[in-house]
This record gives sequence, C-alpha cells and structure tokens, in this order.
Amino acid sequence: MAESLAFGFIYVIKEKIMLKLGKEYEIEIVDLGHSGEGIGKVDGFTVFVEGGLVGDIVLGKVVKSKKNYAVADLKKILSSSADRVKPVCPIAHSCGGCQIMQLNYSKQLEIKKDIVVQNLSRIGKVENPNVMDTIGMDNPYNYRNKAQFPVGIDKKGKPVMGFFKKMSHEIIPLTTCYVQDTVNDVILEIIRQYIEKYKISVYDEKTHKGNLRHVVTKVGFHTHEIMVILVTKETKLPKIDALVEMLEAKLPGLRTVVQNINPNRTNVILGRENKIIYGDGIIEDTIDDLVFEISPLSFYQVNPIQTKVLYNKALELADISSEDVVYDIYCGIGTISLFLAKKAKHVYGIEIVKEAIENAKKNAERNNIENASFYAGKAEEVVPELYSRGITADVVVVDPPRKGCEEIVLDTIAKMNPKKIVYISCNPSTLARDVERLSKLGYEMDVAYPVDMFSHTMHVETVVLLSHKKSQASSPSL
Repeated sequence: MAESLAFGFIYVIKEKIMLKLGKEYEIEIVDLGHSGEGIGKVDGFTVFVEGGLVGDIVLGKVVKSKKNYAVADLKKILSSSADRVKPVCPIAHSCGGCQIMQLNYSKQLEIKKDIVVQNLSRIGKVENPNVMDTIGMDNPYNYRNKAQFPVGIDKKGKPVMGFFKKMSHEIIPLTTCYVQDTVNDVILEIIRQYIEKYKISVYDEKTHKGNLRHVVTKVGFHTHEIMVILVTKETKLPKIDALVEMLEAKLPGLRTVVQNINPNRTNVILGRENKIIYGDGIIEDTIDDLVFEISPLSFYQVNPIQTKVLYNKALELADISSEDVVYDIYCGIGTISLFLAKKAKHVYGIEIVKEAIENAKKNAERNNIENASFYAGKAEEVVPELYSRGITADVVVVDPPRKGCEEIVLDTIAKMNPKKIVYISCNPSTLARDVERLSKLGYEMDVAYPVDMFSHTMHVETVVLLSHKKSQASSPSL
C-alpha cells in the first residue's frame, strides 16, 4: 500500500484501489467492529462505517484515510440488512451510548455469544468452547439504575446535559434516554432550571474553569429510592438548598443529595471527597430477600433485572455446600458475597474501594449474615496475604474490572487448589486471556454463559465455570 497527496486529496492505494477523501463509495458491510461500527469492503479494501450493519449496502463518504483502512460517514442505505430495525431513540445515531439499537434484539444476542466464542477460541486458546446462548431480557429498555450526565453550555449560552457524542466531548442534549430510568428525565429538567435561575457556573473542560461538571444518579430498582450526585470542581455550590427543595417537590423517592468534589483536570468523573447535602448519603435496594446499601463511590451492577439472572447462574455453577470456604475477589459492596454466604461455611470478600467494603460490612450486618468477612485493599496484595495466613478456598468467585485479574491473583488462586473457579467478566478479551492463564495452572473451562447486561451496546457480561483439568484431577501436586 502507499499514500500520496495530490490536489488536496489523500489517496489510499491497494493495488488498483484508490479511496479519495471526500468521495462517496458504495460499500458492502460484512462485519461489525468492537464498538458496533460496520466493517465494509470496497473492492477488498477495509472501510469502517458508523451505523452500518452486516448485510447493508450503503453509500459512504470517506472522511479519513489511513494506510490499511478508511473511515466513511453513512450517507444513504442503498440496500438494508434483514436485521435492521428503527431505533426507538431519535438520537441513537448521534449519541455514543447505544451502539447497535438499530439491530434486531435477537441478533444482538447472537452477536454477543459469537464475541465470547471468538475471544475464547483466539485469545483463550479453548478448542470449541462450550458457550451457551446469550441470556437476554424480556424488555431491553429502561433497565439502567445509574446514569452519568456531563454538564456544559451550548453555542447559545444555554446549559446542556446529556451524553457525549461518540469519539468526541460534544454533549448531545438529552430529554429522554430509553435505557435509563425515566426519573432521570425529571431530574435533568430540574437541574437545567436550577442552573438558569441561579446562574450556576458550568465547568469547561477545555479551560478547566467553571464549577458544575456532572450529574450522577442512582435509583433503587425495587425500593425506588433516588440519589442525586452533583460533581463540582469547587467546594461550594451556590443555592444548593434551593435545588434540594426543587428536587423534593418533584421526586417522592428522593432519599439523598450528595456533592462530590473533583478539582482535578481529568476525565475521571468522581472525585474522592463527598459532602452530604440532604439525607444520609446512601440509598438501598434489594435482590431477592437481601437488602443492599449503596453509596456514591460504591459499585453496584447497573442492570438489576439481569444482575439477579447473572448471580443466580454464578451460584448454580459454584454449587456451594455448607462445608465450603469461598473467596469473592473484587466483591464490591458484597452483593454476590452475601448470596454465597447463605450456603457456604464462610466467605471472604476482597475489594479495593474502602467505601464499598464499609457498605459490604453494613450489608452483612443488615441481613444478619455472620459468616462473611471483608477486606479492603488491592486483590494482588490481599489475596496472597490471606493465603499466607493459611486461609484457602474450596470455591473462588472473581468479578474483576475490565482489565481482568492480576497474574499474582490467578497464581495464588491456583495454589489454593479450589475445586471450582467461577469467573464473572465484563470484558471477553481479558476473560479469555485469564482463562488461558488458568489453563496453564491446571484449570479448564467447562461452560460459559453470556448475559445481556447492556442491551443495545456491544458490551457483554459472561459467567464462566472452570475446574481441574480431568487429566490432572487426581494429581497429588494439585
């Protein structure tokens, strides 16, 4: 391939192929990329087309040309994929949140299974991985119990809140989000009025000036309790009492309002300091007969309907007895730990976020569970420390962040010689990497269940059962 610049145009050349910047081409979409973008071909040359679906033939205008690929804007659908549907959201094409809302839901589930299969095969080196069909939702809308809205000022000087446009920090104004709880529509309108009425300073990330940066909401799916978090650059937020009154008047479920202070020039949304403005700084929610306390900084699964599905599947695979000691690594606020504790002899939960561990301890006390112990710290430090004290596990459950598990964590787990490892993952590629690592440590994957926690996106949650390799099951070294 070669690139050349002539008459103000960039040409990308592959043998006889030349894709001219600014020119429109007929493109056949043959695959989807990691972010849901269509992958097309023009005489064998790869072109990425946002919004394209497999089976589409589109007219695309080239907006970027590189040595090995080009990027085109979708200008017109010439022939539509059989799986294409009309999105319920009018801004789905511009908002970066729902990447594949234009794709038939049953096809979304098929694609997510295939993502897991491909990662386990290619990265995990699992031959013919036993992956079940993706467990989907009856109603894949309004399922999220947490939302994060950046705050800005539009070109007319009006406050704007919504979501960032894909691959940019341009805020797409939002009145309704079809995957969030509908109470957010009311909250955003109240805060817009508050900003305008009291001339509240809004943060500008380019200049690092202004005050109000983000609005974060958490909603109890079963309790309907509401938390509103106002992320600010400065320690003071004018007329905050007036805002609380406005929220109270329109939100019967309002339990707490928290100001989170983030003075840093960063893309990280939440800072470390919280000020309770109203209420007690928490909300509660339930899963089955367990009650959970949720704080501003603690992790709680965003899809409560599918969380129950996911955890029940994890419990089924773990098959815990009353004599089993269980490790729950990356335990968050102890949601799955407490489910495990109802059947196990003892559960040890480990989590890096101190506030989450405090929530976990309170949740155990609230639910009268006495056979669960929680430790705050890095898993790669706490797990080896507990093992060095002679605390081993019969069953290990891990639910790591997207980066997956540290090698020392996996090594220590293998040294404990648990009969089962249940791995819950939000990232198929790091899941596959860790499955491959565990294979070298004597464990093999039995089965994987993809669960659709994030409908209309390319994200997929997976729960995997690993056990001793059959050929090594009786080995004294294990």
